[in-house]
Amino acid sequence: MQRQRGAAAQLFNHSINYSILAIDAGNLREDYKVGKLIESEAPNDPFELFHTWFKAAQESDCPEPNAMVLATVTDQNTPAARVVLLKQMNDQGFIFFSNYDSRKGQELAAHPNAAAVFNWLKLQRQVRIEGSVEKVDDQVSVDYFKSRPRKSQIGAWVSNQSEVISGREVLEAEQKAIEAKYADDEKLPRPEHWGGYVIVPSLIEFWQGRRSRLHDRLLYQKDENGTWQRVRLAP
Repeated sequence: MQRQRGAAAQLFNHSINYSILAIDAGNLREDYKVGKLIESEAPNDPFELFHTWFKAAQESDCPEPNAMVLATVTDQNTPAARVVLLKQMNDQGFIFFSNYDSRKGQELAAHPNAAAVFNWLKLQRQVRIEGSVEKVDDQVSVDYFKSRPRKSQIGAWVSNQSEVISGREVLEAEQKAIEAKYADDEKLPRPEHWGGYVIVPSLIEFWQGRRSRLHDRLLYQKDENGTWQRVRLAP
């Protein structure tokens, strides 16, 4: 009986700790009144609108305006998400760079589809992107790698991204080894395991916060002919 009471007490104390850590964000409110998004002012091409919004995010000093949440699909058909940085955009799609052997790289190899979200809080804007994912041409990856700072180049060689390591000293030791190996080189060669991906969108949605939570949502989606069709969604 004493053991049971002791176990119950431990369980009770454990539950109290959880209640202390609870978060109630129900009273957090934001008044959305910065802008609007209406059809008469939106172009037919979503890339054109994205370019305009991205430039506005840069000029408004939004922190890391090129940061996007990238969601991939695991082997268990569950989502996995993380933040990556958009580095280029062209008429094909949205380009980011990563380690091909990382978790996201392995997931994209098995399931070459992804979703991405840009969230520019200062402008009360969000962009959602869905589409297929392809590796960019090697030369694109080589050219971008050459443009990176030397420390970033070293980091690409040092980190076996997503692999379990015993401690930070593993990274620091490998960093010293790579720095010694390329001590006489101003720029490092691109590792074969590192390069770019392009998200080729089939859907792009633009969200603008509005008052009373009656937000503006314009959805661009490609039809069977590859033409962008635009519709308004209820918030």
